[in-house]
Amino acid sequence: MTFLLTTTPAEPMTGLTGLAGWAVGLMDSLGGPGAALVVGLDNLFPPIPSELVLPLAGFSASRGTFTLLGALFWTTLGSLAGAVLVYWLGALLGRDRSRALLSRLPLVQAADFDRTEAWFARHGGKAVFFGRMVPIFRSLISLPAGIERMPFGRFLALTTAGSLLWNTAFVGAGYLLGESWSLVDRYAAFFQYAVLAAVALAIGLFAVVRLRRRRLTGSRAE
Repeated sequence: MTFLLTTTPAEPMTGLTGLAGWAVGLMDSLGGPGAALVVGLDNLFPPIPSELVLPLAGFSASRGTFTLLGALFWTTLGSLAGAVLVYWLGALLGRDRSRALLSRLPLVQAADFDRTEAWFARHGGKAVFFGRMVPIFRSLISLPAGIERMPFGRFLALTTAGSLLWNTAFVGAGYLLGESWSLVDRYAAFFQYAVLAAVALAIGLFAVVRLRRRRLTGSRAE
């Protein structure tokens, strides 16, 4: 399986600090499994952004840490492993327990869970596939899939396909840009900020509508 391995040892990389330095150091030390570990953590710990990690994997491949095909294989394996862990966490939590926990949140009602459940029953396949290509949601979409017990084989196929597309775009960009890999993270950050802004806006609108509805209900009851 030489296409997964490097043909020449990579030279030690200096100048990178923080998360980037840690990720490159781990990939230099462990090779492909290190890339899988870093990308898998993206699913379990969203503050580790795939928009940073994946171009770094491509950059490491350009330095000879592993081949480009190896980078794609290991990063996709890491994405899948992390997603499976979150899926089984959702399955372990279960529908009834999840419904009860969400109902205790401020402004959230059991009916909100029921509507979300009905939506996922209709669009769960598309949500899992495209969710793998959306910041934040890529780390969370496996949870409702597990809660709703989406057939595991279907979940694996959709997660692998979505992850492979996303990983190919970012790993390939990092590989082609080489030392300028950070350009990918810089431009991808705008997309992430747009998603965060949309989520914040949606939460704000939900809170306003729900509070207004409660005030109207309270005034009518008086």
